[in-house]
Amino acid sequence: MKPKVLVVEDEPAQMEMLAYNLEKAGFAVLRAVDGEEGLLVARESEPVLIVLDWMLPSLSGIEICRRLRADPATRAIPVLMLTARGEEDDLVRGLDTGADDYVVKPYSVTELLARMRALLRRTSPASAGEILHYGDIILDPERHRVERAGHPLHLGPIEYRLLTVFMERPGRVWSREQLLDRVWGQDADIDFRAVDVAVGRLRKALSLPGGPNPIRTVRGAGYALDLEG
Repeated sequence: MKPKVLVVEDEPAQMEMLAYNLEKAGFAVLRAVDGEEGLLVARESEPVLIVLDWMLPSLSGIEICRRLRADPATRAIPVLMLTARGEEDDLVRGLDTGADDYVVKPYSVTELLARMRALLRRTSPASAGEILHYGDIILDPERHRVERAGHPLHLGPIEYRLLTVFMERPGRVWSREQLLDRVWGQDADIDFRAVDVAVGRLRKALSLPGGPNPIRTVRGAGYALDLEG
C-alpha cells in the first residue's frame, strides 16, 4: 500500500498541484480544505505525514498543530508547514507549536519532496525505503525481503505489510481497528477476525524454536511487536 499523506490546503489550485505531484511521487493523498476537517481526517486515517498550510479558514495552521500535538492519536505524526511568512519570529512560532519543518512559498516541488522524505526517514523509515531493524529481525522494503537471525522469511503480502507497521513502532500497541486501516485500508470489507488470523500467521513465521513469542497480545487493546516482553 502507498504511504498516506494528508494535505490541508484551502486553495484549490494549490491542492491540485500538491496532490498531483505527491501521487506521482508514490504517495496516497488525503485531502482537507480546513482545519476541522484536517483534524478529523488525521485522527481517523493516521497518515504518515501532514502537509499543513499556515493560513486556513476558521483554524490557523498554528492552532491545528497545537491540537495535533495535544491528541495522543496524532501527536507522533510529523507536520510540514507551508507558509508565505518568511519572518524568523513566525517560523520559530510554527516550530515551537509542534511543526517538524516548514517550506516558504513559493517553493519548488523538488524541495518539498526532499523535506518530506527527510522527515519520513526519521518517523516512518519504511515509507522512505529505509531498512528496518528490530532485534534480530531485518526488513528491507527496497528488496521486499525479511530475515530473522540471518534466515530469510517468506511472508505473504498481508503479513509483510503487518510486519512493516509493527517494525516502524516496536513496542507500540496497535488496536485491531488501526491494523485493519493500516494493512487492508479503510474501505476494506472485512472484519477484525482477519486481523487476528493474519497476526497468527505472522507470529508463526517469526517464531524461533524455543524462543519467546515475538508478538505480544494485549487483552482488550491489541497487538505489539515486543521481543523483550
